[in-house]
Amino acid sequence: MVARIYQPTKNPMQSGRGKSDDWILEYARETPRKIEPLMGYTSSSDMKQQIRLNFSSPEEAVAYAERNGIPYQLANQKQRKVRATSYSENFRFDRKQAWTH
Repeated sequence: MVARIYQPTKNPMQSGRGKSDDWILEYARETPRKIEPLMGYTSSSDMKQQIRLNFSSPEEAVAYAERNGIPYQLANQKQRKVRATSYSENFRFDRKQAWTH
């Protein structure tokens, strides 16, 4: 079973980037989830999908995986593009597009 090492993205419901500095090691699913017909609960017989390990750097996560003989896949994180904007830019006289509601 292959483990995936990645850095989580920012929570879209919050403006801050809390808990996005850690690196996570998670196992991929071996079996698909099943829907229980009576109550509609989702279940799985794969217990490794519940394991989620946090590391402070990708090197620590890779070292852990290699030390324990876990095959892994390291996912690259896209760098965030931060564009500085302000409220007053909505009313600039040299806007490229007309400002409308």
